[in-house]
Amino acid sequence: MKTKITSALLLTAFLILTTGCEDFLQKDPQGELTQEAFPVSESDALLATNAVYASIRNWSYHSGGFPIMDIMSDDAHKGSNPNDGLPTIGPFDNYTYTTTQDGLDRWWSSLYEGIKRANVVLEKVPSINMDAELRDRCLAEASFLRGLFYFDLVRAFGGVPKVISTTPPTKVPRSPASEIYDLIISDLEYAVLNLPEKSAYGPDDLGRATKGAAKSLLAKVYIFNKDFVNAEKYAVEVILSDEYELEAVFADANGKNGEHGVESVFEVGAMEVDGAGGNQYANTQGVRGSPNRGWGFNRPSLDLRESFEAGDPRLEGTIIDLGETLDGVLIIGDGTTPDQTLDENDNLIEVECYNQKVWYPGNNTTTQWGHNRRLIRYADVLLMAAEALNENDNPDDALLYLNEVRNRAREGNTAILPDITETGKSALREIILEERRHELAMEGHRFWDLVRTNKAASVLGPLGFVEGKHELLPIPQNEIDISQGSLEQNPNW
Repeated sequence: MKTKITSALLLTAFLILTTGCEDFLQKDPQGELTQEAFPVSESDALLATNAVYASIRNWSYHSGGFPIMDIMSDDAHKGSNPNDGLPTIGPFDNYTYTTTQDGLDRWWSSLYEGIKRANVVLEKVPSINMDAELRDRCLAEASFLRGLFYFDLVRAFGGVPKVISTTPPTKVPRSPASEIYDLIISDLEYAVLNLPEKSAYGPDDLGRATKGAAKSLLAKVYIFNKDFVNAEKYAVEVILSDEYELEAVFADANGKNGEHGVESVFEVGAMEVDGAGGNQYANTQGVRGSPNRGWGFNRPSLDLRESFEAGDPRLEGTIIDLGETLDGVLIIGDGTTPDQTLDENDNLIEVECYNQKVWYPGNNTTTQWGHNRRLIRYADVLLMAAEALNENDNPDDALLYLNEVRNRAREGNTAILPDITETGKSALREIILEERRHELAMEGHRFWDLVRTNKAASVLGPLGFVEGKHELLPIPQNEIDISQGSLEQNPNW
């Protein structure tokens, strides 16, 4: 299911949408196309836009195929059995990875492939004779996704080459991070102006970018850069739009029952198929052994487990333990993985367990491909608003949004997770950060939260994190090599 725009540009003809929307996930082959002949019609414009969405289902889009941002944090370990992926994924667990580490090149390439597809839409679609409203929406969707791709790049690698044309120069040097952020903000502001709200889409268009998704991503960009005034502005606008609410049950926020639901701001849709239309993100982390749901990477840490408040139901909704029964399936685990791992002093340092947030009902590895990864959910928006309001000296409103998240987490049990009443700025800052850990654990947020709050060195230092080096990943060495001197490596690499 591929069309071709030059030898390097693969356009897939499916859209990241709900598992029920097979019209968009499965399209007829379009044949061989050239850059001169595509896109030239309204249907071409939609196909080209859909192809940008296809990039986020690419296995490599997810940090090179493995959830390394969790593994690098204090929330998780490599996982799988002791030797599986030890030289390739293991180094992310203890900060011994190098400039040639497996996966970094795949992540870099997949993000630029998505950017390339977005540039096709942004460059070619404006000249197409088509419905003006649909044209503006296609351009806004491509702008949103390009902003998303560049946000991943700049957080992970710092300043990167800025490519905004389908025919860039052969050598493109790194632009300063500030310039990349300016592009991201410009793209997202355009998306905010031209995208519809989530409620304006019909069932066949679920999964497309929305005004709320663009504002939420803008809030995330601003909060990462400590611009709390703009972070508050956009997060609160999403809240006041009344387009979103929290799922009644915490597990549904990432589970099948909540796909494209009230809490989902932007997610990667997928079908229960191995390959095109499916999403290998959950399969990579699925329960290993019995039931055979995947490879078992990204194992929740003891530190994460012990950090939850007493009785917090989110602990059970985050970690799968051996002996549990989920959707009628008994979790036995992997025979080649120790149930417990001890250090040289017989201290318990790891237990076999799995990430429950990627669990998908079924009895085989193929069904696990149907998990919809939530890239932005409403609980994250509430906590960003709480953080920004506290930094902007409005702790009372910050507490409203913080306690809304805690209220859902307790699921009606008033004996646990009491409302937070702290209004001291420093103390409330720490409480919100800890709440983010428990609400968003194993969803790829923790490492970024520690870096942007300047806590990475103190929290992750015992794991091998070096201040001044590990805030950024190294530019993949193969990209340095082929750049013919136009790319320079990050400091201390």
